[in-house]
Amino acid sequence: MAAPASAPADSRSRPAVRDVVFVDGVRTPFGKAGSKGQYAQTRADDMVVKVIRELLRRHPELPAERIDEVAIAATTQIGDQGLTIGRTAALLAGLPKSVPGFAIDRMCAGAMTAVTTVSSGIAFGAYDVVIAGGVEHMGNHPMGEGADPNPRFVSDKIVDPSALVMGSTAENLHDRYPSLTKERTDAYAALSQQRYEEAQKAGKISPDLVPVSTRSDEGWGLATTDEPPRPGTTVETLAGLKTPFRPHGRVTPGNAAGLNDGATGALLADAETAEELGLPIGMRLVGYSFAGVEPEVMGVGPVPATEKALKRAGLTIDDIGLFEINEAFAVQVLAFLEHFGIADDDPRVNPWGGAIACGHPLASSGVRLMTQLSRHFEEHPEVRYGITTMCIGIGMGGTVIWENPNYNAGGEQ
Repeated sequence: MAAPASAPADSRSRPAVRDVVFVDGVRTPFGKAGSKGQYAQTRADDMVVKVIRELLRRHPELPAERIDEVAIAATTQIGDQGLTIGRTAALLAGLPKSVPGFAIDRMCAGAMTAVTTVSSGIAFGAYDVVIAGGVEHMGNHPMGEGADPNPRFVSDKIVDPSALVMGSTAENLHDRYPSLTKERTDAYAALSQQRYEEAQKAGKISPDLVPVSTRSDEGWGLATTDEPPRPGTTVETLAGLKTPFRPHGRVTPGNAAGLNDGATGALLADAETAEELGLPIGMRLVGYSFAGVEPEVMGVGPVPATEKALKRAGLTIDDIGLFEINEAFAVQVLAFLEHFGIADDDPRVNPWGGAIACGHPLASSGVRLMTQLSRHFEEHPEVRYGITTMCIGIGMGGTVIWENPNYNAGGEQ
């Protein structure tokens, strides 16, 4: 007797889960938001166009028509970073009109979510090659512009009012973890600046930056370096900075990421297609997880997200040899390190500095973390696994676990 039409398909027709690989990533130099920043008169979508074109320029072995999707994140999806920016930027970049695109938002983890979303599609067989990334022009569109938070959040005591101000959530995190003093966060911030400066001088940063033509009242220019870094920063210079979120607080402009503009993009593919096209493999995706936490202390989000991802992957924190942790606030990074018993100055953590130095254009930052981790893997074949992790506004965290394709099993960590 024939099976009814509603019967499940034979399991043999279901596609096998495929291996997902990170091929390459690039970004624009990050700028300072505001009228004096290098991107004050540059459109957000044009920055995305630059990273898409650069990915294709660097990989002539990839026919543009083989790209199956373009996923671009933005936190404030209005103006020049609205209108389904994944699709519009793809068209502006000259990709074939047959290439679709979409926009995505998970605040700071926008680009990270763009990557994990399309990676799931690759694993399932819906895509072979994808571009994923993010953009944020915080000078044109400050976080929260045009937003209208439901008054019930406060009136029904769903969240504390401080949950809607990211700097206040960082102060709350200090309250919850008294051992995370301002002195420790300032020391971590100074280290981030120092590591970035050393990496820049060693030529580690510039190879992944796409020069961007800029315009100002003085004429045309060319953005080639990050604007936010403050070379020579010391604990002493940070100690006297004002605490804008609370009188006599602990969070300052020196131990937090600033307001920034910038875009990132990455190529991802399934392993067989990468081999077929001759695309390099920077990392292999192991797994990922997102987790929710109390919005008032959103900075702790990477902790449960990492625990969840490790458990699902059958790994422990001891298996992780490199960490790229977004530095929205120094206290948020230190909460993660303290939870897992990792020293504040562990050389495995953000070896080239982080967002406190180079900047954090919200939705773009996830791919910056991934691109840097892939470069670290090239230099450290003794490391098998690394993670990219970040806290997310409104109380979330996200973690992605990656495997090093250059891993030398004979050189154990």
